[in-house]
Amino acid sequence: MPADPNIPLKERLQDDVKKALRAGDKLRLSVLRMAMAAIQQREVDSRESLDEGGIQAILEKMVKQRYEAAEQFRAGGRDDLFDKETAEIAVLKTYLPEPMSEEETVTLVEEVIATLGASSPKDMGRVMGEIKQRGAGRVNLGNVSALVRSRRPPPRAAEARTGRLGGGH
Repeated sequence: MPADPNIPLKERLQDDVKKALRAGDKLRLSVLRMAMAAIQQREVDSRESLDEGGIQAILEKMVKQRYEAAEQFRAGGRDDLFDKETAEIAVLKTYLPEPMSEEETVTLVEEVIATLGASSPKDMGRVMGEIKQRGAGRVNLGNVSALVRSRRPPPRAAEARTGRLGGGH
């Protein structure tokens, strides 16, 4: 079901809870209720309403938890529970933006490194922060970290060429 980008995520979730209840879709209803409970818990804990990014982060965390649980169930030979976790992941993913392709991710990483002039391991935090902001939940930061390291020039390349510290003035 295509999402209307004009409807806030929290409102879409609430509407879909009602639709799932009317349709008798127990799995979807259960997953959406868990999501709404997690969102409300975070809002109560922080004493403020969550924005789209905050809600999206909760849903991403729920997906990650289900992936981890599914792997544990598969390793333990519990295919029934593995299937349940996989079905829950599918429901949650319908509320998350489409992940970037490998090519889009590589392009983003190279663009950010060039824009920030990142040239040393010290720049890693700035680069990752910018990628996280620009990627807006569409990038897998675990994969991006290795990609950033591989795209960065080796540390102190200028010093290695000149044999002197400070770039060879």
